[in-house]
Amino acid sequence: MDASSSLTGKAFEAYRQRRLALIERMTRGGGGIAVIPTAPEQMRNRDAHYPYRADSYFQYLTGFVEPEAVLVIVVDSSGAAAQSILFCREKNLEREIWDGFRHGPEGAREVFGFDAAHAIGELDAKLSELFADQAALWYSIGHDAGWDQRIASALNAVRAQSRTGKRAPATIRDVRAELDAMRLVKDAAELAIMRRAAEISTAAHIRAMRFVAPGRFEYEVEAELLHEFRRQGCEFPAYTSIVAGGANACVLHYVGNDRVLRDGELLLIDAGGELTGYASDITRSFPVNGRFSGPQADVYALVLDAQAAAIEAVRPDATFAEPHEAALKVLAQGMLDLKLLQGSLDAVIEAESYKRFYMHRTSHWLGKDVHDAGEYKQGEHWAPLVPGMVLTIEPGCYIRPAEDVPEAFWNIGVRIEDDALVTTAGCEIITLAAPKKIADIEALMRDARGG
Repeated sequence: MDASSSLTGKAFEAYRQRRLALIERMTRGGGGIAVIPTAPEQMRNRDAHYPYRADSYFQYLTGFVEPEAVLVIVVDSSGAAAQSILFCREKNLEREIWDGFRHGPEGAREVFGFDAAHAIGELDAKLSELFADQAALWYSIGHDAGWDQRIASALNAVRAQSRTGKRAPATIRDVRAELDAMRLVKDAAELAIMRRAAEISTAAHIRAMRFVAPGRFEYEVEAELLHEFRRQGCEFPAYTSIVAGGANACVLHYVGNDRVLRDGELLLIDAGGELTGYASDITRSFPVNGRFSGPQADVYALVLDAQAAAIEAVRPDATFAEPHEAALKVLAQGMLDLKLLQGSLDAVIEAESYKRFYMHRTSHWLGKDVHDAGEYKQGEHWAPLVPGMVLTIEPGCYIRPAEDVPEAFWNIGVRIEDDALVTTAGCEIITLAAPKKIADIEALMRDARGG
């Protein structure tokens, strides 16, 4: 028997509580039926699959990571009667020889705490039964065309029985709106995983700093990151690692990772591990030879100051925009001081001329997805920060060669990124162990080279 099948339902209590929270939200909305499928398996080429990763919404509510699975939640208008039903693959000992352990419906019901479970092959027939006489359908319409068609077929099957008195749901509501609001504020179980993911990812960045030297290739550094992620238990990188030396650091989403690192250049690494479905997201920028040049140190210090200002702005009841606005003021003034821009601070910000060197925002939500679920605005206003939210703080400065830019700054790209948990007192930087002060970075790299 697979080790995971020996777990008791108690181990998955956090998932059951999230299903109950969704049930409560559905009850306030008049009840109905929710359908939340997991992600399909994807072919990489010919008969080889990409590594499987469950859908984030589905995994958030179930903890179940096998493919070919669907969660159905049925709630009456009072909320007094509610059911969580899993559809999954049947036990198949022959396929388990090839592909590994399957819980099967009965095993999944017992281990994961569902009210009922059925074979995935029964889904279509049972959906039309379950849809009948429900007030509303809660579903992510438009997310997957194949599933849209499947849902439409089930609805039409109910409508075809209208003369027998059966009614199809009259309203379709986007279940993602409720789940996004839930996912914005992390519970204790989520935060424990995210702290561990951050711990592993900071160790990977430290490993990379110790390894980097002129003459190594970007992909060699990437391999060190991936080794540390997997060695400490991360199932995947949370996203394709960016290992960008020299001019490549001025390409925001550079992932070629195939260039040799040269003496005198900076290296920008944007990488994080994914643990039990939760992402870490860290960026560090440092000199390939272990010593910042004067211009490199000037740009780096500017970005570090901007990050400090943004972190100071992360607190309960601040808005999502405030950390960005704080970082932007520091960056824009620094660009003026370094003669990268001309004019006044107000003029630079109003005209957005800073975007030549800083073209992205300072933060995004972080959680099960590296750019996590949740709205950034409520109506016309930026979302308020509340304890339990996790967001990145990642200002940067990217200086491409140009006639009106001092040559000493050409091809310097710096981004410094940490993961911030909003607390009642302000924020906690859960990725702080990855060095980012100039003296600390240089000391670490010097020690790695034996002095």
